Amino acid sequence: MYTDKVMDHFRNPRNVGALEDANAIGEVGNAKCGDIMKMYLKIEDDIIKDISFETFGCGSAIATSSMATEMVKDHPISEAIKLSNDAVVEALGGLPANKIHCSVLAEQAIKAALVDYYNRQGQDGEAMVGKLMTEEEIEATNHIEED
Repeated sequence: MYTDKVMDHFRNPRNVGALEDANAIGEVGNAKCGDIMKMYLKIEDDIIKDISFETFGCGSAIATSSMATEMVKDHPISEAIKLSNDAVVEALGGLPANKIHCSVLAEQAIKAALVDYYNRQGQDGEAMVGKLMTEEEIEATNHIEED
């Protein structure tokens, strides 16, 4: 059901906890499943120098949060903006269809933090990063298989 990589990121999540000197914070959630993700970024010279997360949710939510942080840490903002949930799923070796929304939450939490970063700089964050998804749009990404 879950790949070894998903299980590894669930059991040994990377970059966990609040980042005290973060200059960008993003939080997203899905009331229907109960997952909440908060991402903390420390950005210097347009590079994500440090990143951490706090996630309340299922194993897939923790694993996708962990993987997403690994994928953007030490990378330019311009690359982090392009992070897709599909890339997170691929990096984990796949997710069950009904857990795809977890990867979307991870992507959106990072993008929400980037929106926050640009807003703090006096710029229009959504103009720089793109419009964030609504909770309903995130929920619609689930591919629950019918019998």
